[in-house]
Amino acid sequence: MKKNRLHVYYLLVWACLVLYLYVDNVANNRGSQPYVWSNLMASFAEFSFCFFWVYPRYLKLKKMPLLIAGLILADILFVGCRYLIEEVIYLWLLGYRNYDPSVKALHYLNDNWWRALKPVLFSFIAWSLLDIYRKEKETEQLKQEKIKAELLFLKTQINPHFLYNTLNYLYSLSYPISEKLADAIIKLSQLMRYMLDNSIDGLLNLQQEIDYLQNYIAIYKLRFEENFFVDFKAEGDIGNKKIASLILIPFVENAFKHGVINNEQRPVKIHLKVIESRLSFMVSNKIIYGEKDNSSGIGLANIKRRLELIYPQKFELLITNNGETFKTTLNIKLN
Repeated sequence: MKKNRLHVYYLLVWACLVLYLYVDNVANNRGSQPYVWSNLMASFAEFSFCFFWVYPRYLKLKKMPLLIAGLILADILFVGCRYLIEEVIYLWLLGYRNYDPSVKALHYLNDNWWRALKPVLFSFIAWSLLDIYRKEKETEQLKQEKIKAELLFLKTQINPHFLYNTLNYLYSLSYPISEKLADAIIKLSQLMRYMLDNSIDGLLNLQQEIDYLQNYIAIYKLRFEENFFVDFKAEGDIGNKKIASLILIPFVENAFKHGVINNEQRPVKIHLKVIESRLSFMVSNKIIYGEKDNSSGIGLANIKRRLELIYPQKFELLITNNGETFKTTLNIKLN
């Protein structure tokens, strides 16, 4: 949901809460006007705190202790706001306060904490409904994108296997003539084989993804021969790990497309590391400001969208650009 729509939704729910509190206090003669307004302002602070901070971050089963702590903090915020308004500001502006000066803090807290339950409940209902709407919208969008992907996949099924088999045939013909050419053809064949691979859950072995990156780098190097410098490393607990296919290659493509690749002192760095179930993939390159490769590619916005669909709340994408070096770091919690 866009920010402007979120704010409109928030204001509508807050208006409902204001109406409820006002009717509950005024219509039923439960307090004078100044104290009704102090209750509304304290409720506003607590409602906003829960809606924008507590529930978005901690309304998850694994973060239940933090959620409880956040709600306790929200209750304290409510009581603190009421005290500030009724016992300090009103005394200064109006010349009177709500409680007798002899009332102790514990009694004040005990007499007000339960009033905070209504804003907490309203904000919980509001956030839950919003979260349900978001998830339904994401599910629908995922279905639409899946349909588009399936249609695109069907369109690409005309020739891939034919091309793969043809490359193998060309490899057998070229090997007696040039081992270098044959090696390039077999690497291209392996790239295509990987792109045709499929699995039930859409995931493939991480080692296959690494092999794909290495073959891609090797083929790219053929264009530049000795003037191509890449520092590629893959380390850690790679075995038996699975990853969404072709999720890493766009970062490498962007580095080759927009970066300096012929500087031995500043090679393109591609480092992959796996510790337990956490994968860290870093790509950095010196930025080229001259003529660029105009071939089509996948933008970072599209890459991020795919990550959100495949690894919701399980990835972190960091991008830095200091004007000289462009660096992307992708952290994924693998399944």
